[in-house]
Amino acid sequence: MSRCVDTLHAAFHDPESTAHRVTESTVGVLIVLSVALLSLEPFLDDPKTLAALVVVDRVVLVIFAVEVTLRILSVRPSELAIFRLPPLGRLRARAVASLKHALEPMVLIDIITVLALVPALRGLRAIRLLRLLRSIRVFRYSNPFTSIVHALEQDRLLFTFAIGVLGTEVVVGGLSMFLVERGHNADISTLADGVWWAIVTITTVGFGDITPVTGLGRVLGGVMMVGGMFTLALFAGIVGHSLLNAVLTIREEQFRMSSRVNHVIVCGYDPSAAMFLDVLRRELDGEMPIVLFGEGERPPAVPPEMIWVSGDPTKSSELDKVNLDRAAAVIIVGSRTVQPQVADAITLLMLFTLRSHAQREDLDRHKPLYIVAEILDSENVRHARTAGADEVIETRRVGFSLLAHSITHQGTADSLGRLIMKGDHNFYVGRVPIDLDEPWTYGELMRELRLADRGVLVVGVRGRGGSETINPARDHPVDQDTVLLYLANEPLLEPP
Repeated sequence: MSRCVDTLHAAFHDPESTAHRVTESTVGVLIVLSVALLSLEPFLDDPKTLAALVVVDRVVLVIFAVEVTLRILSVRPSELAIFRLPPLGRLRARAVASLKHALEPMVLIDIITVLALVPALRGLRAIRLLRLLRSIRVFRYSNPFTSIVHALEQDRLLFTFAIGVLGTEVVVGGLSMFLVERGHNADISTLADGVWWAIVTITTVGFGDITPVTGLGRVLGGVMMVGGMFTLALFAGIVGHSLLNAVLTIREEQFRMSSRVNHVIVCGYDPSAAMFLDVLRRELDGEMPIVLFGEGERPPAVPPEMIWVSGDPTKSSELDKVNLDRAAAVIIVGSRTVQPQVADAITLLMLFTLRSHAQREDLDRHKPLYIVAEILDSENVRHARTAGADEVIETRRVGFSLLAHSITHQGTADSLGRLIMKGDHNFYVGRVPIDLDEPWTYGELMRELRLADRGVLVVGVRGRGGSETINPARDHPVDQDTVLLYLANEPLLEPP
């Protein structure tokens, strides 16, 4: 007996068991068969075929009823795992657990579909298609149906309160209307008529099949109308509060399942860096989609065109949420809510995780993922480069250097600020625009290219090892792999 109970529990409540997978697959096939039979029925005229169809259909519905019943009865109460209860107490615990399970939203849907055994309600079986959607594996990280059910359970007290208010209004309003209009209104002869009128009035549907005829009845109707407005507002607020996060998870899954490529991922964003988004948006100018990847809910300051994905960038298992394999670049923003050393430690962990994920052998990228990291403490710059950052920005040191330099050389901070902001002139890097069969000198290259005639001012070069020389000497050697650092109104040389 105990073994049979364990098997039933595994079949209906243990997703990792073979029995559960077999049960779900069988139920899925029966759901598709049931809906298919319902769809074929209007196109069949042969009485014998229709009779056979009805028999098969009722057998499927009976199987559904048995499945729901066994699922409810096989629930294991959590109390039995902790307390030793007498036989009557164990029976009570199982009954309470089964009742609670039966009142769960998705189980209620399955129970409602069993009502399709009544011929007039046969269309209800199509609702069981939700069973397939909530168990489908396409939602890898967070099944929205599970999130919605969790939201409903988490705010169960709020929904109980709202339903209680609605029930009170319906009972009081329906009973009052019945007592006031009885004997004066031919449309209200039973209490059920009064309750029906109350439901129609509160929900602002207003069929008009029952209307009050007495003065007191009309006053009551006005009160019910105003009460219905407040009731709908109450439900809208509760539903909006409860289901917002569930809806946002669907947007995350939509992005993960999309084929979008060449996007920029911003990791570690927090509301204190809101100005950064404005600068990034102007710099990219709509050329690349921007995806913000951070923990918690979407901050209010995030522009609507940017995608917010909730997750932890330090966990490799969550990087597929933002399609890291298809991204063009990643920007790691240091946190302003903690000490600089702590913020840099988080940045370094993100760097290790991102670079490890991006260097998997199964990836065949034409261009490697480019990672830019913000470091707040200069001592951690070397660590960031070791962790895999292609470029490290010391924002605090740069800002403080501009402040100090502007005192001894007034006006330099404004000029340097304009060079790194998108505007008239900007700082760019580019390849040597001609083929060099052998090394040249910097002076020879400048004479040959005459870049100044094209509005290009070369201010430095970068060699093969990544070392940079600002304002190099005319005899400085350059070759085909040299990268030019230049100022121009727009990028004029091919990027490296």
